[in-house]
Amino acid sequence: MEYAQTTYRSPQLPAAEVFDSARPAVDRLIALYEGATEFLKAEFVAALSDGQPDQRVRAFYPEVRITTTTHAKIDSRLSFGHVAAPGTYAATITRPDLFRNYLEQQIKLLLENHGVPVQVGLSDTPMPVHFAVARDSALTVPHEGAASFPLRDVFDVPDLTTTNDDIVNGTAQPAPDGTLSLAPFTAQRVDYSLARLAHYTATDPEHFQNHVLFTNYQFYVSEFEAYARRMLADPESGYTSFVSTGNAEITDALGDLPVAAKMPQMPTYHLKRPDSQGITLVNIGVGPSNAKTATDHIAVLRPHAWLMVGHCAGLRNSQSLGDFVLAHAYLREDKVLDDDLPLWVPIPALAEIQVALEDAVEAETALTGYDLKRVMRTGTVASLDNRNWELRDHSGPVQRLSQSRAVALDMESATIAANGFRFRVPYGTLLCVSDKPLHGELKLPGMASDFYKTQVARHLMIGIRAMETLRDMPLERIHSRKLRSFDETAFL
Repeated sequence: MEYAQTTYRSPQLPAAEVFDSARPAVDRLIALYEGATEFLKAEFVAALSDGQPDQRVRAFYPEVRITTTTHAKIDSRLSFGHVAAPGTYAATITRPDLFRNYLEQQIKLLLENHGVPVQVGLSDTPMPVHFAVARDSALTVPHEGAASFPLRDVFDVPDLTTTNDDIVNGTAQPAPDGTLSLAPFTAQRVDYSLARLAHYTATDPEHFQNHVLFTNYQFYVSEFEAYARRMLADPESGYTSFVSTGNAEITDALGDLPVAAKMPQMPTYHLKRPDSQGITLVNIGVGPSNAKTATDHIAVLRPHAWLMVGHCAGLRNSQSLGDFVLAHAYLREDKVLDDDLPLWVPIPALAEIQVALEDAVEAETALTGYDLKRVMRTGTVASLDNRNWELRDHSGPVQRLSQSRAVALDMESATIAANGFRFRVPYGTLLCVSDKPLHGELKLPGMASDFYKTQVARHLMIGIRAMETLRDMPLERIHSRKLRSFDETAFL
């Protein structure tokens, strides 16, 4: 039988249906997603084995949508879980198994706040075969020209028109039928980041926890592992396992972790609790590009907070090596986000994060009130894109640093905070002064070694304490309304 070029073969899946309960709605999303991916995998394997099929093969992402017709005002204290105005809102969904808790929570809020059912069915967005087979380690999509037929003649491939940040950047337009965005990311954008996370961190997205610490030094990793083993030895800690590079996982404090033959670009470690309420540590290395890359992709997991706990240059003569800096503003000269978030956009300090970090410093140093000022300063942190800024003419940079009232300088903090603001992920920064280049104290090998030995453990524990405080906060409190725009998506 001859088929026209416009026809395609698709899986037979359930038609769209309305649901007034979150759990069965997510069950249906999972069934539709698994039906689509299993179909594409089977067709892909058959095509590689038997040659080009006689017609195109296509499957679609599932979607959830809701239609409201009233302007009734929602509880003004809520920063998410509701739409801004009457209309139809939809979101394509990928990996509903991975996002089950998140989806159930968000759909439940929609049902409660609007009193109308949600509809779950297939979208009109094709699923790229690359993402459909990504979880099967036995399958690899060949490069263009490696197969016996042009892959894109048969299967859908990633499409940049639906793999972008238009929604979070506030530039997305309604669909031709007027449908608006229900979630901050499209399914293809999420799939893209899930694949990148596995590549850059050498751990699967399933292991990531809701509370993420970023650091710019490997020294923090050994301290994090030591802390993780102490927690696994304590049956009352609530932590259940520790995951290292290559998805190596231990549940026992004395468990062996193999040494990775090759380290990824951003080594990542996960101290896990049920429902992903543990802590993930990402060593992003040095530079704003790495900071942006990591946060661009981790954002699709919708973490509840991310904090930078790295080293910085102290800019004030009154500071000492080992002092802490709690950022309450950022001088953004990192340049990597200028096209997505203009420099005139302020990046506000988030009260819940600031208080959690300050309380953690008090707990770890046993200093309170005015005495805390001996070891911690609150102020502006400047992030530059030039690690060797000290070697340039100082008249311009130093004047700007002074005018901005900067107290510390690094290469990552402003990027992480700005991307947290852009992606609606609560953010904060607590840095540790490791050198004072303006005052003749450079980070030389001997000084650095002594500094690391005495300060890294305490600094990391401050970050962990802060995360544990934030973990106990209600979501509606930690996810501040300050992070939400005029016409915001209902999903967090």
